[in-house]
Amino acid sequence: MTRTSLQFDGTPVPFLPGQTVGAALADAGIVSWRTTRRDRAPRGLFCGIGVCFDCLVTVDGARSQRACLVEACEGQDVRSADPDEPLPLTLSAPVEAEADPAPTLPHPVPTQSLAQAEAQSHPAPTPAHPASTHPEDSHG
Repeated sequence: MTRTSLQFDGTPVPFLPGQTVGAALADAGIVSWRTTRRDRAPRGLFCGIGVCFDCLVTVDGARSQRACLVEACEGQDVRSADPDEPLPLTLSAPVEAEADPAPTLPHPVPTQSLAQAEAQSHPAPTPAHPASTHPEDSHG
């Protein structure tokens, strides 16, 4: 079979027709290509069927692609996923400031806190047996 290659972080990685990006990386000995956000634990292929999201890569600029599901293609640009790397900002046209102010609403917007809204929708429970006011119940 003829092997072709994709680019992984600038390095050519050969693959066989029908292989996924994850299989090509594993065949090349690359078993970890991203880390977890908190512990920086290495991640790569885990389940191999698209359930766990451990194998995320950027493929041709599309972030968060599961390497175990994306079929490898000749000349693909595959990048390791860095969760702290900001997304690139690309604008298709210059953004101009709007001349009109924001529209006003015909009625006032309520400004209560979430706690106030919760208290109104779930009132405090009342005691099942309120204090008795019967004269014989007084101990005085």
